[in-house]
Amino acid sequence: MRQTRAVVDLLDRWRTAVRSAGASPDASPARAGKQLLDRWREPHRHYHTVAHLTAVLDVVDEHADLAGQVDLVRLAAWFHDAVYDPRASGYANEHDSAAVADEVLTGLGVPASSVAEVRRLVLLTAGHTVAPGDRDGALLCDADLAVLAAPAATYERYAAAIRREYAHVPEPAFRAGRAAVLTGLLALPGLFRLPPLAGRWEQPARDNVRRELAALSEESGGAG
Repeated sequence: MRQTRAVVDLLDRWRTAVRSAGASPDASPARAGKQLLDRWREPHRHYHTVAHLTAVLDVVDEHADLAGQVDLVRLAAWFHDAVYDPRASGYANEHDSAAVADEVLTGLGVPASSVAEVRRLVLLTAGHTVAPGDRDGALLCDADLAVLAAPAATYERYAAAIRREYAHVPEPAFRAGRAAVLTGLLALPGLFRLPPLAGRWEQPARDNVRRELAALSEESGGAG
């Protein structure tokens, strides 16, 4: 893997989070970090890439004061899409990603209670349902969904990238599945939980999601 400045910066952020989470003093997190980045750079990924990882970490860092254990949120960000197979069913990717977090962090000597918390946070990204008062879960899920509130052109590039990740799915099936995902998001009481983020992002995100749903419906009608 070519060590660009961006990659070096990410690996530095990884090492800092691992150390702050209580890893063993003699642990060497660099190799694990590189292996994680290799996962995020898999060729079948078009949206769930290093760029998405960086964007999530940036939101977490910007709003670190809203978290209780921000370094565990950062580690959960690293692992939340560590496994990403568009052909997997249900929430298999999230469960497999949580298992990777468990294995890697345990191997680095991170305390069991912190490993369990990272695992819990990763699993929250399956449905983005967060209990009231769960500041760390709210920050991770808000950061993960931040793209929904992006400017319209950025959102459209995101939606197109998702379609490329599911290129193996026939168009009618993709439209139905994607519409179900978007409808599920709109059914959440709020797409964002933390007030500073919800106040800025909730309405733009709902507008984007509704616009994509309408486009999917129009395409489906046209295909008939």
